[in-house]
Amino acid sequence: MAKYLTFLILIALLSGGCATSPDVVPDSRDPWQGFNRKVYSFNDALDQAFLVPAAASYRAVTPDIAEKGVHNFFSNLSDVGVAFNNTLQFKFLDAASDLGRIVVNSTIGLLGFMDVASRMGLEKHDEDFGQTLGYWGMGTGPYLMLPFFGASNLRVGPGKVVDSFIYPPNWADIKTSERNGLFAVNLVNTRAELMVTEEKAKELSRDRYVFIRDAYLDNREFKVKDGQIST
Repeated sequence: MAKYLTFLILIALLSGGCATSPDVVPDSRDPWQGFNRKVYSFNDALDQAFLVPAAASYRAVTPDIAEKGVHNFFSNLSDVGVAFNNTLQFKFLDAASDLGRIVVNSTIGLLGFMDVASRMGLEKHDEDFGQTLGYWGMGTGPYLMLPFFGASNLRVGPGKVVDSFIYPPNWADIKTSERNGLFAVNLVNTRAELMVTEEKAKELSRDRYVFIRDAYLDNREFKVKDGQIST
């Protein structure tokens, strides 16, 4: 379930999907819903005009094994931030495992294109600075749909800034063109991975804005509490 929700969050970051219902139902978690829906529509227009065609072409010419390798490569880069945030949350065993994943996958796994660490029993974790702020008691704040970046809230937004400084391509000694190229490849590869899942998500709700918002907020709570959600 958590993995499926993660796919939905990525969809929210990259797309808007189909048209939403014109009725705006008040929700205390989403006080800026009118604004958020407009941004959602803007993101959708960009997605349909640029990302969807690029992702479709990418899928048509890229073997599945290559797509998986690209996914693993960027997942390995993200483990640096995961280790950092696990350390800030005093989850030292998880942080040590994250560092082990980086070492193993960056060497034996050929720069991360192969996820050897998972086969060795080093579990993949998912932490970011927004979760770290939640761990230390900062409230979620209102839901916010950001232009280009998609679903967020007042805790995750500032957290993204911190995470961006930790992400290796942003501080590595590489050219700006190379950094931008990595960003573009990661974006298109991620969008390509979502195309099948997105079709399934469209069938689950008439108002996809509400569906994605609720899935996003539930998933953030799930992550901050490490799956310990009271029912």
